[in-house]
Amino acid sequence: MMEKQTKIVFMGTPDFAVAALEALNEMFTVVAVVTQPDRPAGRGQKLTPPPVKIAAQKMQLPVLQPQKINTQEFIAKLAALGPDYIVTAAFGRLLPPEILQIPHLAPLNIHASLLPAYRGAAPIQRAIMNGEKETGITIMLMDEGMDTGDIILQEAIPIGDFDTAGTLHDKLAELGAKLIIRAIKAINKGNFTRKKQVDSLATYAAPVQKKEAKICWNRDAVMIHNLVRSLNPWPGAYTELNGRRLKIWEGMPTADQGAPCGSVLAVEKDAIVVAAGKGAYRITKLQLQGKRAMDTGDFLRGYPIKTGTILGNPADI
Repeated sequence: MMEKQTKIVFMGTPDFAVAALEALNEMFTVVAVVTQPDRPAGRGQKLTPPPVKIAAQKMQLPVLQPQKINTQEFIAKLAALGPDYIVTAAFGRLLPPEILQIPHLAPLNIHASLLPAYRGAAPIQRAIMNGEKETGITIMLMDEGMDTGDIILQEAIPIGDFDTAGTLHDKLAELGAKLIIRAIKAINKGNFTRKKQVDSLATYAAPVQKKEAKICWNRDAVMIHNLVRSLNPWPGAYTELNGRRLKIWEGMPTADQGAPCGSVLAVEKDAIVVAAGKGAYRITKLQLQGKRAMDTGDFLRGYPIKTGTILGNPADI
């Protein structure tokens, strides 16, 4: 099959899916883009299109935004497009069997983990939160389960000690775009293998809840570092300073020791060192409630902090 003759229906919603859509559109023929409806966002709750819709419109691709995907009307509309592949990337909904059966060749999903590890909604954040040293992209054949289908391609990448959910997201989005092209070319040529997932090895990446963002200073400093990285850029790990929320955006664990947990052990020119349950955490970028995010050095010039100051409250410690 000639590459431009390959017809794709793409289904995705957030920024993560944009790179894959752009790559697919360049290599094949994207006959439709399906994404979530526009949602209210920001302080003004203005109706805002998802990133995939914005990207699709720039490429002048037809966009479908159904409220429900399991209606006979919508299923018939997809079937009439006659796609060779349906490709999903962070679409946000499980596809019903009637849609999985539509593509002539395969329904494929781009997932941001090395399946069967981290099935579910938040594989990037959970991998960092748990201190993993590598993750990757899996291209899988979709079935009715959540990220349970056979694996077509996988590629691992390292997670750096200072990778955040934001930096890792961008690396994986780029890798996903490359692998989906490779997978479709291989399937078109009949030169591919499929590997069943070992369900007993599966782990689940539950959606991140805002309540998880509060820092407990009695934890190991490395765990605090992983929490901070995993919640950057959203929703941001936080503690409290004099009754105001203080988001911690960047830092590093150190071997310093001190007590009580949450107390400021040292105030440096460009950092605040805070006692943890094991070791300490050196904060280098933060954001006080009502203020912009800034390097700690800039913050300290306008908001001096003394050694011994307690961050958080007794419930956190």
